[in-house]
Amino acid sequence: MRYLPLSNTDRDQMLAVIGAGSIDDLFVDVPAEARLDGPIRDLPMHASELSVERQLGAMAAKNTVAGAVPFFLGCGAYKHHVPASVDHIIQRGEFLTAYTPYQPEIAQGTLQVLFEFQTQVARLLGCEVANASMYDGSTACWEAIGMARRITRRTGAILSSGLHPHYVSVARTMARFTGDMLDTAVPTFDGTDTDRLIASINKDTSCVVVQYPDILGRIEDLTPIADAAHAAGALLVAVVTEPVALGLIKAPGEMGADIVVGEGQSIGVGLQFGGPYVGLFATREKYVRQMPGRLAGETIDAEGKRGFVLTLSTREQHIRREKATSNICTNSGLCALAFSVHMTLLGEKGLRTLAQINHARAVEVADRLAAIPGVSLIGEAFFNEFTLRLPVEARPAVRAMVAAGVLGGVSLGRLYPAEGSLANGLVIAVTETVTDEDIDALEAALREAMQ
Repeated sequence: MRYLPLSNTDRDQMLAVIGAGSIDDLFVDVPAEARLDGPIRDLPMHASELSVERQLGAMAAKNTVAGAVPFFLGCGAYKHHVPASVDHIIQRGEFLTAYTPYQPEIAQGTLQVLFEFQTQVARLLGCEVANASMYDGSTACWEAIGMARRITRRTGAILSSGLHPHYVSVARTMARFTGDMLDTAVPTFDGTDTDRLIASINKDTSCVVVQYPDILGRIEDLTPIADAAHAAGALLVAVVTEPVALGLIKAPGEMGADIVVGEGQSIGVGLQFGGPYVGLFATREKYVRQMPGRLAGETIDAEGKRGFVLTLSTREQHIRREKATSNICTNSGLCALAFSVHMTLLGEKGLRTLAQINHARAVEVADRLAAIPGVSLIGEAFFNEFTLRLPVEARPAVRAMVAAGVLGGVSLGRLYPAEGSLANGLVIAVTETVTDEDIDALEAALREAMQ
C-alpha cells in the first residue's frame, strides 16, 4: 500500500461525490473484452530492483541501435554525429530545465537560449521570426495549416504528394475537428506534382503545403508555387524534415514561403527510437501574432541591463481564450537547447561543411547502387536522401538486408501500403556517419536481397 496512499474510506467518499457505485462504474465505456480480468499474466507481483533492471535490459537488448550496424534509414529522422560537448553543455545549471519556465523572467538562461534558438531557426529557414519551438515536425506542419486558416479566413489546404505521409496523417486527424478541407495526393516516380498544386489553387485555398526536399528526396524550386499561391491570396507553407540540407540548398523563405516549419532532430538530437524531437516554426514578421507557441524576446531592465522575457505567449492560459492561436502548452525546451548548442558549435562554416559531406557521400552511394542491373535512381536533384526503383518489391528486400545485418533504407511500400505502384521504391539516407565499409555492406546486401 505504500504506493497507494488512499484508504477504502477515501475511495468510497470520492465515489459518493461523483455518484458512482464502484470503481468499475468508471470504466463502463471501455468494452469488456478490452479490460483486464486480473493481474497481467507472465508478470510477477513483485521483484527486486536488480531483477527488474536485468529483465528490462534484456528486453532493450532486442533492439538494434543505429550505431551497431550499417545504417541508411531516413524519411524524417536521420542519424548524425552529435558531439559529446552537446550533452555536457545542456546539463549545465544555467540551462537545464525539463519544462516550461512559468515564471519566465527568473529563468534568464532558458530564455536567452530560446532567444538565440529563434535567431538560428529564422536564419536557417530564411524567415524574419521564429518561435521557441514546437513538439515535432508533424505537429508544426499542422499548426502552420491552422495559422494559414486564421490569416486568410479560408479552409482549403492543398498538400503536396511529396509531403511525408505521417505529416499528412496528423493533418487529417486535426482537420476532423477544425473543418479544414485537405486536398492530398500520393507521390509517383514520374516527377513532383507542382502542376497539380498550382492548378488546384482557388478562392477557398488557405495554403499550399510542400516538403523540401520531398519524401522521395527530390529538390525543387518553390518560387512558382509561391507566386501562384500569392496571386490567389493564399500562403505557401514549406516543410523541412532534414535541416542539415539548408547548409547547401536555398532556404524556403528566400523562395517566397510564408511559413516554414520542420523537424530539427538532425541537429543536436539523437534518433532515440523516435523521440522526443523538436519542431521548428518560422514565418514573416507581419504574421507574428498569428504564430502558435511562444516567443522569447530581448529587453532592458530597470537598471539598464540586458534581459529576456516571453514577448508573446499565445495559449489560453496566458491570454483571452478567443484570442488564443494555439493549444501548444510548452516548447521542446531540452531538445531546442541541444539544437542551439550543436548549431553554435558548428557555426555557419561548419554547417556548410557538414552539408557538403552529406551530399558527397549520398552521391557516391547513389551512383554505386544505380549501377546495379535493374536499379534506377528517381529524380535528378537530391541532398543526402534519394529513392531507388528496384526490379523487385522493396519490403522483402529490406527485410533480407536486415537479416544480413544492414538497415538498408525505408521501403515506400511501408509508407504507402495501399499504393502498389510504389512497392518497388526504396528510400536511402546517407549522412556523415556512413563509412566506406558501410557502403560496401549495403551494396552487397542489396544485390543479395534482389536475387
